[in-house]
Amino acid sequence: MAEKAYLCAEIHLIYKYSMAVEKTRNKLIEVARTLFAKQGIEETTMNDIALASGKGRRTLYTYFKNKEEIYDAVVQDELELMAEKMAEVVKQDMDPEDKLVALIYAHLQAIKDVVQRNGNIRAEFFRDIWRVSLIRQRFDRNEKILLTTILSEGVEKGQFEIDDLSLMVDIIRYSVRGLEVPFIYGRIADGMPKGMIRGVVHKIIHRSLSKKYNKQIP
Repeated sequence: MAEKAYLCAEIHLIYKYSMAVEKTRNKLIEVARTLFAKQGIEETTMNDIALASGKGRRTLYTYFKNKEEIYDAVVQDELELMAEKMAEVVKQDMDPEDKLVALIYAHLQAIKDVVQRNGNIRAEFFRDIWRVSLIRQRFDRNEKILLTTILSEGVEKGQFEIDDLSLMVDIIRYSVRGLEVPFIYGRIADGMPKGMIRGVVHKIIHRSLSKKYNKQIP
């Protein structure tokens, strides 16, 4: 009995320590995000982050080796929020075609919100797009799963006709990625009402995937 109580106490201490570590790390990321957005990444130093967080340089370097590693964590944190918003779309009770359109717009709107919310980070985001691409690999894998889920649902319900599911998922992913920058700057079909643009996207998806439409193609 005493041994069990001791084990429970140890587990509680480990859990408490893990929570404290996570809380400190999250605070450092949030402080860095705020400074990056306000001052820019180049102008922000590790010392700035340590002072603003109130944790000290030793604590900061315990969690992150350098400023670049903190930047990666900031971007990764934002991407996780994007992934959560997109996952909520897939859970909704919607027609697969409507759900696919909603997922595409959830992706574009979420990344636009990220860039606009983070001020000066946007310059770094677009300047070092290769670095961001490496950071977003986990996000891309999650998005691939979400798209596969929706397309598979459409095929099962007899709405979509897809010869190669994996290929179609990649085509959609890379097409949406190519729309990110123009969407963020509002350069997609400049002057056209948003509702009309969404209708065009819906029509493209319908003509590309609809089983009924594909049967009409000789």
